[in-house]
Amino acid sequence: MDAIECLKTRRSVRSFADKEIPANVIEDIIDAGRLAPTANNLQPWEFIVVTDKETRKKIAALTDWGKFIAEAGACIVVLSKDTKYYIEDGSAATQNIMLAAWAHGIGTCWVAGDKKAYAGKILETLGAPPGYKLVSLIAAGYPKAKPGAAAKRALKEVLHREKW
Repeated sequence: MDAIECLKTRRSVRSFADKEIPANVIEDIIDAGRLAPTANNLQPWEFIVVTDKETRKKIAALTDWGKFIAEAGACIVVLSKDTKYYIEDGSAATQNIMLAAWAHGIGTCWVAGDKKAYAGKILETLGAPPGYKLVSLIAAGYPKAKPGAAAKRALKEVLHREKW
């Protein structure tokens, strides 16, 4: 799949087939996250891949809108050192991960991190050291069905040239 097709067809997936994601595919997906742009090339991120079903159930139970993490093939946890631009850097890595996953036919859904009350408990559950922030939880797995197209605003509604 080429890059533009990947960008235009990726959708959030919340229902997953009971199928394991091969380790080499997960590594390729995480490698795409590692290559994301970062302020001052700090690369403050760390990635935890959770495939253990019981741990995914614990994570899912802690979230308010991520219960489907329990049924995903993996939960990719994006952490960042507490730097000035940790949200921007971690978000860029998260987007790269989701696009790389889709290029492999794996659906994802971004579940919120640091701004949620459960962030600290997830960091504790996963044994993260002090000084890290939870940027995102990414449910990842093979979709049960082809994701439908989400309604998006038309380009002419959001594109401005030279000024508003």
